[in-house]
This record gives sequence, C-alpha cells and structure tokens, in this order.
Amino acid sequence: MATDRQNLQDVFLNHIRKSKISVTVFLVNGVKLQGVITWFDNFCVLLRRDGQSQLVYKHAISTIMPAQPISLYDGEGQSEHAPESPS
Repeated sequence: MATDRQNLQDVFLNHIRKSKISVTVFLVNGVKLQGVITWFDNFCVLLRRDGQSQLVYKHAISTIMPAQPISLYDGEGQSEHAPESPS
C-alpha cells in the first residue's frame, strides 16, 4: 500500500539510529560534526557524542556520512524502498 511507504530519508536515519552507527554530519556552513544519531523528526536530528547531545536542524545539514557501509536492501526480491522501474 502506497501510504505505508516511508521516504528514503526516514529509512536511512532510522537504520543508522537503530544500528548506533557513528556518523559525520556536514553542515551547509562547512562545520563537521561527529556522533551517533539518537533521535530525529521532520525538522531536526539529535546527535550524541561523549555524553553530550546536540540538536541539529535538518535545514542546516548538507550531508550525513556513516562511518561504515550500510545496506538498506531487505534481501527479498526488489527492496520495498527501491523506486519502481518504469514500464
């Protein structure tokens, strides 16, 4: 059902949050932040490092780079999150 589909951003952020994968977050002003994403919503991300939390607004984020390779593929045929091929 189309209404049950999550967008790629939410799938990506939820995967790295659940896996506790360390990330590097690059902001649009060039600042580089590192830590683990512990929470997120439509507008911001909570980044934790060395016992400190930082609330980062998504509009300030340029890139989120995981410290290790990740796979969002579900392993059963075509991923439910993959775009459908045109007919």
